[in-house]
Amino acid sequence: MKESRQRTLGRRAFGGLAAGVGLAMALSACGGSSNPLSSAPASSGAPASGGALVIGSADFPESQILAEVYAGALNGAGVTASTKPNIGSREVYFKAVQDGSVDVVPDYSGNLLLYVNKDATEVSADDIAKALPTKLPQGLAVLDASKAEDKDAMVVTKATAEKNQLKSIEDMAKVCSEMVLGAPATFAERAYGLPGLKKNYNCVPKKLEPFSDGGGAVTLKALLSDQVQVADIYTTTPSIPDNDLVVLEDPKNNFIAQQVLPLYNTAKMTDKAKETLNAVSKVLTTEDLINLNRAVSGSQKQNPKDAADAWLKEKGLVKQ
Repeated sequence: MKESRQRTLGRRAFGGLAAGVGLAMALSACGGSSNPLSSAPASSGAPASGGALVIGSADFPESQILAEVYAGALNGAGVTASTKPNIGSREVYFKAVQDGSVDVVPDYSGNLLLYVNKDATEVSADDIAKALPTKLPQGLAVLDASKAEDKDAMVVTKATAEKNQLKSIEDMAKVCSEMVLGAPATFAERAYGLPGLKKNYNCVPKKLEPFSDGGGAVTLKALLSDQVQVADIYTTTPSIPDNDLVVLEDPKNNFIAQQVLPLYNTAKMTDKAKETLNAVSKVLTTEDLINLNRAVSGSQKQNPKDAADAWLKEKGLVKQ
């Protein structure tokens, strides 16, 4: 279920589906309710510092890829690591990190903050980065945030952008009343949806055309055929560059920052492991996530580990 994200909660908080033409790519930060860790050995209290690390992931491809990236980098640096993919929603994997069933999991800064502090008002990357460590429960921490973000965005075709001279949502506000917006039905009520566009930009679309594919193939087709003139699509969806679409800037942070970063249990995390994962975050970009998602969920159909290994070698984070 990709529908609940906020900027009071939000879609990537509960899961969903985001894809380009021909893709069926789950791109949310939580979803599902089963717990594959139920068969894993129970935690026997706080483990000694150091030792092998287990890298968990949520139940969608992008998270699985990131878990393999983290594990591959750690193994390449001499820190033994394995992966535990498809744990489930944030509610499930957060508890798994707490109880030590997994040691690290990739997460998204804005929604993680909202998960641990539902009343959080921070929206910018810097403010979220400052607030997040102070709100995590004892025993949990985060490492450096990457430049890579996977967040909602207002997306238009290049033709629409040129016709109306659109670079930002602020520009779109001038013609907003003439535009049909394609988005999930819940966009009508979400704080970052129609209420946020009106509050922050005085942008009230002509109509909301509801789609249930989370910015996937149906939404894309409607945008390319001009059935809708603007659509809510996640920023790491390959269909954006593949179709030369334009992501409108959001200067007032209607869509809060969602930087990829490692959430970890402090019990076994060594300085070497921290340095290694911070090195990953230092070079990881949104474009990298788009390419990794395309490799796994596109026509190549690479498995997450192979895609992650290729990226790590390309970036010089592991030996060739």
